[in-house]
Amino acid sequence: MAVQGSQVKTQVSGRMAQAANQWLATLSAEQKAKATFHYMDGERIFWYYPPLNRHGLPLRDMTSDQRDLAYTLMATGLTEAANERAKGIMQHELILGPLEKEAGHVTWDRNPELYYWTVFGEPGGSDPWGWRVEGHHVSLHFSIWGDEVISVTPFFFGANPAEVPKGAEKGKRLLDQREDIAIELMASLDAGQRSKAIIHDKAPWDIIAYNSSKQAVHDNEGLACSQLSGTQKEIMMALITEYITQTDPEIAKKRLDQVKQTGLDDFYLVWAGGLDRSRDHYYRIHGGNFIVEFDNVQNEANHIHSVWRDVENDFAQDVLRQHHLMYHIL
Repeated sequence: MAVQGSQVKTQVSGRMAQAANQWLATLSAEQKAKATFHYMDGERIFWYYPPLNRHGLPLRDMTSDQRDLAYTLMATGLTEAANERAKGIMQHELILGPLEKEAGHVTWDRNPELYYWTVFGEPGGSDPWGWRVEGHHVSLHFSIWGDEVISVTPFFFGANPAEVPKGAEKGKRLLDQREDIAIELMASLDAGQRSKAIIHDKAPWDIIAYNSSKQAVHDNEGLACSQLSGTQKEIMMALITEYITQTDPEIAKKRLDQVKQTGLDDFYLVWAGGLDRSRDHYYRIHGGNFIVEFDNVQNEANHIHSVWRDVENDFAQDVLRQHHLMYHIL
């Protein structure tokens, strides 16, 4: 099976299987019934980032030891920084809750224990398997087959508030780099470049793809990166790197090498809304199967949604499709 997209042969797959099995081994029959699904169950391709009741086993229903093992599993797919960011987003609920109560807009239990772990298939077995961590503003999906990580998307992080407005953690920004680098890139554009990148003076209410299981393609919309200067391409590469290097370095290196090898000329930048953090803003970067969306509109432009997608291989759909064509169609 050829390695492609975010599929990469690594030692990470072994660490993931070991961590998943160690966690599963501690679960009761009732817990395991909530935490596990067949790999091909339709539940695997459902994802969403608002607060809602989910399938899976929440931290709330785990013992202290089980939580530690669950966090160990999550860490196998992420860099140390991204792992701390994921935990930080979960703990951010403790900041959001009092802010909503003060504003009189309580709609959900802002509880950092309402994050759910799910395993699909048999970790380390001969068939594909995967795992998911999901809750408000965190949605992580990894698929593994043998010793290969065959998919790492959708990969979603959000933050509300994007910048903490008051209290002991005033000024804290969990997702600052993906916002600041993009604003720096837009500031570097000349009038002609900007006219092509900006598609609307108002940003959409949310990322356009929402929680679709299949990412739409936006061919040739926006500013072609072939029209960027060398310095501007470096800024664009830094922004793309911000998303890809959230995953374990062994996984990220393969994907980054592919982008660097093909270059940025076939990538496009789309922008909508204001050009700084003072008001609503949105951007999209797309090229080949790579696409990211970033939106900061809600709560007076202090509420970020950001996602990295693979147009063909979210949830390992392309790898599995090729496998079925090769081995199951006469």
